[in-house]
Amino acid sequence: MSDDYLSKPLSIGDNDLGLAPAPRQTIPKFQSPYLNYDTRYMRQAQPEFIFPEGASKQRGRFELAFSQIGSAVMIGAGIGGAAGLYNGMRATSLANQTGKLRRTQMLNHIMKQGAGTANTLGTIAVMYSLFGVILSQVREDDEINTVIAGTASGLFYKSTAGLRKCAIGGGLGLAISSAWVLYNLSGSKFNKNYM
Repeated sequence: MSDDYLSKPLSIGDNDLGLAPAPRQTIPKFQSPYLNYDTRYMRQAQPEFIFPEGASKQRGRFELAFSQIGSAVMIGAGIGGAAGLYNGMRATSLANQTGKLRRTQMLNHIMKQGAGTANTLGTIAVMYSLFGVILSQVREDDEINTVIAGTASGLFYKSTAGLRKCAIGGGLGLAISSAWVLYNLSGSKFNKNYM
């Protein structure tokens, strides 16, 4: 074999080396050309969770408690952080603070109010989940358990603030849990009728 191919410039389009052209690759119908992965494996018809024989096909109150508590904490942190940003901007502009001092005060407001609201909503979610799990063990799990757990959470959270505030907390828990149950019931009827 001669070394004259080294002296010639490389050309993509020409086949000066006498080599056979590379076969054109065909991509199967279900294979992604970018990932080199068969996408049929991603579309599985199996359920997301594995349930034992004879078990219900949905997660129970105890399994849902973890996601409810975590969601409440994250929502509380977001709401509290936004309120802290607003209050921090107002307080620092009234005090005519600028630069690093204003930035530090803003962060203090955001972190303090975000953490406080996250703790409050997380505590209420823990109480609601605890009452819901206990009620689901005592009686059949249904919408009445949700309303009772919401009302009991509001009553228990405000129980140290006096009878009047305790009643207000219970009423607020009753209203929120009842609205949630009505929303779920209307959504399930809609899904049955139209899907």
